[in-house]
Amino acid sequence: MGSTAAESTTVESTDGVKLHTRLFKASDPAPQNLAVVLVHPYSVLGGYQGLLRGIATGLAERGYHAITFDMRGAGRSTGRASLTGFSEVNDVVAVCKWVTDTLSPSGIVLVGSSAGAPIAGSAVDKINEVVAYVSIGYPFGMTASILFGRHHQNILKSEKAKLFIMGTRDGFTSVKQLENKLKSSNGRTETQLIDGVGHFQMEGPAFDNQMVGFIVDFIKSLPQKKVGESGL
Repeated sequence: MGSTAAESTTVESTDGVKLHTRLFKASDPAPQNLAVVLVHPYSVLGGYQGLLRGIATGLAERGYHAITFDMRGAGRSTGRASLTGFSEVNDVVAVCKWVTDTLSPSGIVLVGSSAGAPIAGSAVDKINEVVAYVSIGYPFGMTASILFGRHHQNILKSEKAKLFIMGTRDGFTSVKQLENKLKSSNGRTETQLIDGVGHFQMEGPAFDNQMVGFIVDFIKSLPQKKVGESGL
């Protein structure tokens, strides 16, 4: 299928880091004309954009242009990965600007997986074109918060629509920890819990189709009046 063939390009981040980026084009775009930018798991532990290929392919087949990229120091991108993910927020912003300039979508949905979730969450309100956010396995737990705790408030205070997907046996965040964190979340905030599934299990290819389904259903539920409010 034509939608599964990704086009590779290089996007330059704010400080000159070159980011290897792939565009999965929808062969039959959905009416909303939204693009989905996916942010991969922790680079320091081997995360790279290839882990999100299955989800990106599925989104393209469902009518949404999907974009994956290697953050700094990962895959074929230049630069060095940071421990806390704050340098990588600039990478997300740069890729979203490229998507806006190249595809002229009516809006962007940011999707972050594992450590990519706090990184994407910190970028949401830095980008006017982002209309919604999806987290896959956000590491809210105590140990993970040593590295990523300073990102939490950035997404919780955002008024943009949010969906948090998590397995009930996630080793980094308990269901109770997730619920307690989201009590302070502004705007529309939804959760999808997958019973009996662990953190890395949910990130595996066996769950790609389910993730695509959750993301597409969430996108379709977004109010049409919110799409394109960035003035594009």
